[in-house]
Amino acid sequence: MNILLINHYAGSPDMGMEFRPYYMAREWVKAGHEVHIYAASYSHLRKKNPDITEDFEERKIDGIYYHWVQTNTYDGNGVKRAITMFQFISKMWCNAKRIEERCRPDAIITSSTYPLDTYVGQRIRRISRRATLIHEIHDMWPISPMELGHMSKYNPFIVAMQMGENSFCKKSDKVVSLLPYAKDYLVKHGMKPDKFVTISNGIVLEDWKQPQNLPKEHQEIFDQLKREGKQIIGFFGSHTKSYALEYLIDAVGMLQTNEVCAVLVGSGNEKENLITYAERYKEKVFFLPPVSKGCIPSLLEKMDLIYVGAVNNRMFRFGICMNKLFDAMMSGKPILYAVNAPNNYIKQYSCGISVAPESTEELMVGIKQFLQMDAQTRAEMGKNGHDAVMEHFQYKVLAQQFLEVMR
Repeated sequence: MNILLINHYAGSPDMGMEFRPYYMAREWVKAGHEVHIYAASYSHLRKKNPDITEDFEERKIDGIYYHWVQTNTYDGNGVKRAITMFQFISKMWCNAKRIEERCRPDAIITSSTYPLDTYVGQRIRRISRRATLIHEIHDMWPISPMELGHMSKYNPFIVAMQMGENSFCKKSDKVVSLLPYAKDYLVKHGMKPDKFVTISNGIVLEDWKQPQNLPKEHQEIFDQLKREGKQIIGFFGSHTKSYALEYLIDAVGMLQTNEVCAVLVGSGNEKENLITYAERYKEKVFFLPPVSKGCIPSLLEKMDLIYVGAVNNRMFRFGICMNKLFDAMMSGKPILYAVNAPNNYIKQYSCGISVAPESTEELMVGIKQFLQMDAQTRAEMGKNGHDAVMEHFQYKVLAQQFLEVMR
C-alpha cells in the first residue's frame, strides 16, 4: 500500500517527539509499504526541527518520506501556536492535488492531535477516489482545552475544533484511538460505533536489545544505594505537577524505615520546587538529571519498584496511554501505580500494586506491601508485565493491527 500520514508534530529519533508516527511508519516500511509523512517544519515537542528552505521539502528518514510544511515558530499554547495550526492546514488544503499526485495513497491517516486535519484528509480522499480515510485520536480535542484550560465552548477556536471533531466522526472510514474509553463520547458526536478501534502506544524492541550505559553520575548513585542495601523506588520522566511526585516523596520520607529510598530521574518545571520540598527527607530522596531514551532500559534495571502516577484528571475517564507505563512493564520490575483511569493494566496483567492517586497514605500502604513480598512474588509481577508488553504492546504488533484497519 501507499500510506499518507498527516501529523503536524511528527518527529523521529534524531529530532525527538512525537515518536509514534515514526515507529508506526518504520514498521510499515519494513512490511513493504511506502509511507509519506506530512508534518510542520516547527513543533514545540521536537528537540531539533528540520532546517528547510521551501514548502513541502522532502527528505527520507529510515525509508520514510517526510514532507515538511513551513510554519511559524511559537512558545506555549497561545495565539501563535493556533496560527501555526491554521498555516499547516491551509497549505495542505491548497496543495491537496499535489499531495495526492505525489503519494497516490491507498490509506490516509489524519493524526495531528487537533482535529482540523480531517478536512485535508477528506479532500485528498475525494481527489483519490479510492483511499481509506482514518482519523487517529491522541488527545480529546476540543474537550481537553475546555475542561483543563477552562475555554468556553463559544470561543471561536473551540467552535472550529468542535466542527472538526464532528466532521471526522461522521466522515472518516475508521477512527483509531489511543484512549480505549472514548467510544461513547464519539458516538454522541456522530461516529458509527463500528468505526471505533483502539490501538495503544508501545515499545520498540530494538531499544531494549542494546541499551546504552548509564552516565557515571547515575551509576555511582545507584551503586552506593545498592551497597547500603536500599530498596529503590524509582521515577523517570518530566518533573511536573501532572505526576503527583510530592505524594511519592512524602510516602517514602514518612515511612518508619530506612530500607527504602526514592530516586527521581528527569527534569521539568517543578524539579527545583520538588528538590526544596524533599530537603526534609534528604537521606531518603535523591534527584538525578534526565538520561537519553537509549539509557532507559539500563536505568530501570537499577530500580526495585517503579512509580507511575498522576494527579486526578477528568480527562482520564476516556482512558490513559502513558509511554512510561509500557517502558516500566517492559523492564520486568514491579510497578507502584497511582492513576485513576478505567483501563488499569497493572490489575489486568497482575504486574504491580495499584493504589488511589494523590494519596500519601495509599502510597505508603503500597510500599509496605512491596516490602513484605518475597523475591519470587516480585519476579512474577515483573515477568507478567514484560510478557504483556511482548504480546500486546510492541510497535511491530501495533503496526500490524493498524494495517488491518487500513485494509
